[in-house]
Amino acid sequence: MSEEEAVSEEIEPTAGDEVELAPLESSMLVPLNSGAGDLSRLTDVTVELSVEVGRTRMTLGQALALGPGSVVALSRSAREPVDLLVNGKPVAHGEVVVIDDDFGLRITDVIEVTPDPHHGEDELLADAA
Repeated sequence: MSEEEAVSEEIEPTAGDEVELAPLESSMLVPLNSGAGDLSRLTDVTVELSVEVGRTRMTLGQALALGPGSVVALSRSAREPVDLLVNGKPVAHGEVVVIDDDFGLRITDVIEVTPDPHHGEDELLADAA
């Protein structure tokens, strides 16, 4: 084995080795007042809104037996508010209303969103896309 091959073998990291990272240069940092946290850049992003009236669980056999005229009992009382979901996540509660011949939702309560430390910023942007 040549000396060059021996040196390259010694410096190749393996899965268990620690890796030293170069320090972050100040020119790479984004100032807090730069607008990076400005949500106005996201106002044109399309999201899916849905209203959840209730849920239920049944066996696959029961689901396959459903047909015209079947009634499915849901886990929510007719007097309880329904949920407004944005990309599948609850953001508000409200009352179902009828506007002309269409359904609508009157929002009665907005759910306080607390940041999830396990939910990264990249995932939030992916959810919004």
